[in-house]
Amino acid sequence: QVQLVESGGGLVQPGGSLRLSCAASGIIFNFWNMGWYRQAPGNERELVATITTGGDTNYADAVKGRFTISRDNAKNTVYLQMNSLKPEDTAVYYCRAALPWNNDRNYWGQGTQVTVSP
Repeated sequence: QVQLVESGGGLVQPGGSLRLSCAASGIIFNFWNMGWYRQAPGNERELVATITTGGDTNYADAVKGRFTISRDNAKNTVYLQMNSLKPEDTAVYYCRAALPWNNDRNYWGQGTQVTVSP
């Protein structure tokens, strides 16, 4: 049974920082590309950042220079360090695992709420 469990969300003031974690189980973690996505009310889910099995990273333009994705294969965990947070970063953040050779084979976490507000 595959599980992706996100944690680390919460309420933070503009300019603040949060670190999200996603712990994976039921998969051979280092075989899977990992990603963070987010969905704000009324919006579609959008890509935030991805990291490949080899450690290559990709970011949405809106978060470049502020967010950093990383992975610890020994802990089966992917992280999203979010700095200089803005109110428009408010969303539910989801973790996703996908096979490099078959993107249709993927799993999602349940999401964690991030709210950026004074």
